[in-house]
Amino acid sequence: MSVLIKNGRIINASEDYIADVYTEGEKIVAIGKNLNYKADKVIDATGKLVFPGGIDPHVHLDMPFMGTYSSDNYETGTRAALHGGTTMVIDFILQKQGDTLHNALKTWQQKSIGKAIGDYSYHMAITDFNDHVAKEVVQMIEEEGISSFKTFMAYKGALMIDDGQMVQLMKVVKKHGGIVTVHATNGDMIDSLIAKNKSEGNLAPIYHYLSQPEITEAEASARFTDMLFYTDCPGYIVHMTCEGALNAVRKATQRNQKVFVETCTQYLMLDASLYEANFEGAKWVMSPPLREKKDRQALWSGINQGLVQVVGTDHCPFMWEQKKMGKDDFSKIPNGHPAIEHRLEFLYSEGVNQGKISLTKFVEISSTNAAKIFGMYPRKGTIAIGSDADLVIFNPKKEHTISVKTHHMNCDYSGYEGRKVIGKTETVILRGEIAIENNECLLKAGHGQFIPRTTTSKTVI
Repeated sequence: MSVLIKNGRIINASEDYIADVYTEGEKIVAIGKNLNYKADKVIDATGKLVFPGGIDPHVHLDMPFMGTYSSDNYETGTRAALHGGTTMVIDFILQKQGDTLHNALKTWQQKSIGKAIGDYSYHMAITDFNDHVAKEVVQMIEEEGISSFKTFMAYKGALMIDDGQMVQLMKVVKKHGGIVTVHATNGDMIDSLIAKNKSEGNLAPIYHYLSQPEITEAEASARFTDMLFYTDCPGYIVHMTCEGALNAVRKATQRNQKVFVETCTQYLMLDASLYEANFEGAKWVMSPPLREKKDRQALWSGINQGLVQVVGTDHCPFMWEQKKMGKDDFSKIPNGHPAIEHRLEFLYSEGVNQGKISLTKFVEISSTNAAKIFGMYPRKGTIAIGSDADLVIFNPKKEHTISVKTHHMNCDYSGYEGRKVIGKTETVILRGEIAIENNECLLKAGHGQFIPRTTTSKTVI
C-alpha cells in the first residue's frame, strides 16, 4: 500500500515544518514540498500535526498480579493504544522465581503472537538472578532482541532482588550492551508501613499512599544511581513520581552521570487528594502512588531540564470488580489503572496547549527518546526516509471529553471521567497501513510485529 499525506505540519524531536510525506510498503520513501506521487490513498493534513507514532515503553498486558490478571490483553490493549496514536508498546515479561528466562519468554510469546494489533517488544524482568540466569541474559541480548532488564527494589518474596544481585546483573548487562531498568522504591520500608497501618485498622485506599511516602522512592532512586555509577551500567528509572527522586538523579549529574528517567501521564496530571474519596480512591491505587501538586510541577520542570526523558503510562487496568478485592484491605487492591489510550492527547492538552512543553519536546518524550534509549532508532521514533511508516495525524484544535463510554480500553471505569481535552488523534498509520480512521480500527489481531532491539543506542540524548 502507498499513502501520500499532503501539507501536514511535520513534527520531529528537532524539526517543525510543513511538508508532504509519501510512504510505500512499510517505509517512509519521500518527504518534501508538493510531492508528485500517485498513491493508493491521499490524506489532506492541512492544519493538522503529523508526528511519529507514539512509543509507550511501560505497559502491562494480560499480566498476572495479586491473584488476578490485568484486564487488557495484547489485542484489546494494542488496539486502544492505536486509537490514541501509540503504534508500539514495550511490555514486561515476568520471570517466575526459580524458573528460567526462556520459559518466561515462551509464556509472553503465547500471549502476544497472533494477538497484537500494534507493534510490541519486551523488557525482561529479572526476579531471581544467578549464574544460569546470567548466561540467559546474554542470550536474550544476542539472540532474542531483548536488551532491557527490569528489576524491582520492592515486592519482597515475589519480584524483588537484593542489591548484591542487582550489582551482578548490572555488570553482565553493561558488558553485553544492554540497560537495566528499575522500580525504585524501598520495599522493606514500605512493607513495614503497610503492616503498621493494617495493625492499627487503617484499611482505606488512602493508606496505600501513606504507606509509600516520598522518601521511600527518593532513597531507592539514589541507591540505584549509586549502583549504576559503581558498575558504569546504563540505567533507567521507571514511573518516577516525585521531586525527591528527581533530585537524586539531579545530584548524580554532578558527577557527570547520565541516568534515564521515565514518568507517567498520571503523575503529571493527578495528585493524592483523589485517595480521600473513600473506596472510590481505589481507581488510582498504583505503585508508586499519586503524589502532591509540588511533585507535578517538579516533573514538568524535569522534562524541560532534560532530567526526564520519557513519558509512559504504566498501563495496568483492572475491572472495578477486581479492584473490590481490596474493599476491606487497601493492600489487596490490585495496583494499576487504565491509561494506554490517552497518553498523547493528555501530553498535548496538558503540556503543549498549556505552554508547559514545546511540540518538539512532546515528540521527544512520547516517541523519539524511547526509541533511542531502547535500541529502535531510527527505525522507530522519527519521521525520516527509510524509517517505519508509523505516523499520527493529529487535530490540535478538536476538543473532546474522556469517558468510559467512549474509550477502547477493556476497563469499566475511567480515571479521568468527564475531563475535557484539547487535541485529538484522527488518523494513525502503522508500517504503511491505515490503522485508525474515523474512530475505527482497520487492522486485525496478528498485524502487530515483535520488534527486536539492538544493544543500547549510542545516540546522545
